[in-house]
Amino acid sequence: MDKHVLIVDDDAKISKLIEIYLQNEGFTVTKASDGLEALERLEQESVDLIILDVMMPGLDGIGVCIKIRETQTTPILMLSAKDGDMDKINGLMTGADDYMVKPFNPLELIARVKSLLRRSSYQSQPVNTGSEFEIKVGPLQLDKETHTATVDGRPLKLTPIEFGILYLLASYPGRVFSSEEIFELIWKDKYFESNNSVTVHISRLRDKLEKEMDGEKLIRTVWGVGYKLEN
Repeated sequence: MDKHVLIVDDDAKISKLIEIYLQNEGFTVTKASDGLEALERLEQESVDLIILDVMMPGLDGIGVCIKIRETQTTPILMLSAKDGDMDKINGLMTGADDYMVKPFNPLELIARVKSLLRRSSYQSQPVNTGSEFEIKVGPLQLDKETHTATVDGRPLKLTPIEFGILYLLASYPGRVFSSEEIFELIWKDKYFESNNSVTVHISRLRDKLEKEMDGEKLIRTVWGVGYKLEN
């Protein structure tokens, strides 16, 4: 698997452990021991995915994630020694695509990495000349083949997970999807009741859409049921 992963962690032992497992799967690995070094690496090298520790001296993982999201949609898997819901929400709200708590099972981490890369790989596929994978809802246009979204022709910068959720809802306008359905269809994993991932990603997605659509609310909450895209 010819993919390049950047590991950002000030714990050399954890960083080395992740590196070994990734290299065994055929990944190219670059490491950074703090936030500033990570940003320097990203200026010098092109990476396909970032594994980012939250707790680091100086510029922490949250700060790094915010800086990266100013210009890039590269998938980010965030690691933290804290398992509180608010810590997870903060990580996801700043732009992370997934979140794992230390200590973690290295095999599960590899599975999460591969899952994120599968979703983001659509961005490098050739453009489909037909309309089979294109969806248009009002000013919003989505192209599944290229994982691109536009509003009135203006690019809408989305992470792979945000695009996946939006494409799912836009594929069935008016239909309500529960958080459990969205999670299992997009993350391809079993949903746990305490999981806030869908809520957080929907919130970020709404903010981006409303900013580009002059406040128009495209995604609606059906209280106690789930979410739908207005048709």
